[in-house]
Amino acid sequence: MERKKIAAIITEYFTHSHADVIVGKFLRGFPCDDGLHPPRVEIASMYLDQVNPRDIGLATAAEFNVPVFPSILRALTLGGETLAVDGVLIIGEHGEYAVNELGQVLYPRKHLFEQVAGTLASNKRSVPVFVDKHLSYNWPDALWMYRRAQELSIPLMAGSSLPLAWRRPFLEYPLGTPLEAAAVIGYGPIEIYGFHALETLQCMVERRRGYETGVKAVQCLEGQAVWAWLAENPVHQSLAASCARSLADAAG
Repeated sequence: MERKKIAAIITEYFTHSHADVIVGKFLRGFPCDDGLHPPRVEIASMYLDQVNPRDIGLATAAEFNVPVFPSILRALTLGGETLAVDGVLIIGEHGEYAVNELGQVLYPRKHLFEQVAGTLASNKRSVPVFVDKHLSYNWPDALWMYRRAQELSIPLMAGSSLPLAWRRPFLEYPLGTPLEAAAVIGYGPIEIYGFHALETLQCMVERRRGYETGVKAVQCLEGQAVWAWLAENPVHQSLAASCARSLADAAG
């Protein structure tokens, strides 16, 4: 059976980058407990938004005979006139991009998706699109991407890989578990790594009674405000302390 063709749209590709970790598995296979699982799809094309001195994308593409195209349009048509892939993988993480006043790196995920959506629209055909991590650094762009996907009937998914990572010790609540509160401890820049922490937390609490009922509100506290809030919320303070003890035990 012929494998489905995937276009990889990437901002930057270097060793241990998101592109290396994700696309590399689609090229080499997926290491699992029972061995290396061969990929069921084919990386048929790449688009690299930036090629910096640490780039390994060009060499990797050459190693696996994957053509690298100068535009997203060409990557989706494989250099032809019509859509020639069965799915699109957008990895808009890493690269030299500006940082705004909130400390957010302005990764061009919306721009990359807009190019993909335009190509699909002009071809009057939609294929699944996966966006690595969150849709955008701001709500208007993320909402536009969501609505554009709906308008074109594009199966759109996005997210962190951490909900699918190994758990030590393993823990997965039975569906319908009554939960009062939950906590997760992460590290690093608040958006780049905070998103991973949020998705890790959400994948656990969505097994609660009522299941995937969504997120009602998000509040961000920083610095001393965190400790003041914990002092007023003893349940969460206890959970945070438990998380901290787990980290200390893991560190030995």
